Amino acid sequence: MSFRLSLRSRARLVGVHPALVAVVEAAIVVSPVDFMITEGLRSRARQVALVRAGASRTLNSRHLTGHAVDVAAIVDGRVRWDWPLYGRIATAFKQVAVKLDTPLVWGGDWPRLRDGPHFELNRKVFP
Repeated sequence: MSFRLSLRSRARLVGVHPALVAVVEAAIVVSPVDFMITEGLRSRARQVALVRAGASRTLNSRHLTGHAVDVAAIVDGRVRWDWPLYGRIATAFKQVAVKLDTPLVWGGDWPRLRDGPHFELNRKVFP
């Protein structure tokens, strides 16, 4: 099954690094799970608010520079947060990233504070 990004998801990619946009656009086509972009480029004020709310623990987020996106799985037209869905989406992102030679980090692979919806360009290659 091949999915497509909605206009809302495309709007949320404005300001995101072109290499990451390319990964997202290719991943949606091969992903076995539909997804939407919930956030891309983020303002400093938004990041501060997320830290205050406990939704983030850093003021040095890759979202601030357009090097990260968050996704939400969509099943039967509804957003779902079931962990296994994000592993399946991540597999698509990782496959595409290798094909496009774009080093990518998935928040679900972090040893602490795993973040399944989060994908970012590798800091070592994309400072």
